[in-house]
Amino acid sequence: MADAPDYEQEVVEAPPGTPIGLRRRGIYLLPNLFTTGVLFCGFFAIVQAMNGRFDIGCIAIFIAMVLDGMDGRVARWTNTQSEFGAQYDSIADMVAFGAAPALMAYIWVLKDLGTAGWIGAFIYCAGAGIRLARFNANIAVIDKRYFQGLPSPSGAAVMAGFIWVLVDFGFLPREHQWLAPLTWGVAVFAGVTMVSNVPFWSFKEVNWKKRVPLWVILACVVAISIIASSPSLVLFGLFMAYGFSGYVMWAMGHRARPVLPEE
Repeated sequence: MADAPDYEQEVVEAPPGTPIGLRRRGIYLLPNLFTTGVLFCGFFAIVQAMNGRFDIGCIAIFIAMVLDGMDGRVARWTNTQSEFGAQYDSIADMVAFGAAPALMAYIWVLKDLGTAGWIGAFIYCAGAGIRLARFNANIAVIDKRYFQGLPSPSGAAVMAGFIWVLVDFGFLPREHQWLAPLTWGVAVFAGVTMVSNVPFWSFKEVNWKKRVPLWVILACVVAISIIASSPSLVLFGLFMAYGFSGYVMWAMGHRARPVLPEE
C-alpha cells in the first residue's frame, strides 16, 4: 500500500539548435503507464457506478490498488523516477481512491439521505485528498514503520469493499433502509481515519528478498484460495480489520512520530 512513490526530476537534453536556457523535458513511459492504469480504473469505476454496475466498479478500485503498488516500485527498479511521475501519481490516486469511492457510495445509496448523503461522501473525498497531501509533505520526516492515518488505497478498499460485499450478497437499497445510514457511517469512518494521527503498520520492514521456508509458499496458496472463494467478503474483512488495527496500535501506545535529523 503506497500513496506516492519516491521520484526525482528527469531532464532530457535539448536537441542541437535549441536556444540556450531551454530544455526539452520528457517523461518515462513504463512507470507512468501503471499510473495511467490507476487513473483509468478510477474513471472506469465512476462510469460503472453511473450505469448501476457497482460490483464492476468496486473491482476496478481494487485493480487500481494493485497498479498503484507497482508504479513506484517499477520506477525504482528501472531507475526511471521523475518529479512528473510523483505529481501524476498523486492526481491519479485522488481520482481512484478519493473521488471514485465517494461518488460510488453517493450514487449507490447516499443520495437517498439528501444533504446528509453528499456531506458524508464529501467527508470521505476530502479525507482522501488531505491524506495524500499530508503524505507527500511528511514523506521524509515520518517514521517509515508506520503510516500516519489510514492510507488512501486502504480507505478506498474499505469503502469499495463495503459496497461490493453488499451488492454481491443481494442487499438492495430500495429493500433495506438501513443501508444508507450504515454506508454513511463507513464513509465518515474511513474519511476521518485517513486524516487522523492513528498509526498503521506500513509493512516496509518486511524483507521481500529474504529466503523463506517452503511452508510460506503453501500458506500463500491457501490465502489466495480463501480470497478466491469469496473475494468481496474476504477483501472487505481484511481491509476493515486493517482499518481498526491502527486504533488498536494507538491504544497500545504506538505513534507515528517524526524522525529527528541526525546531527
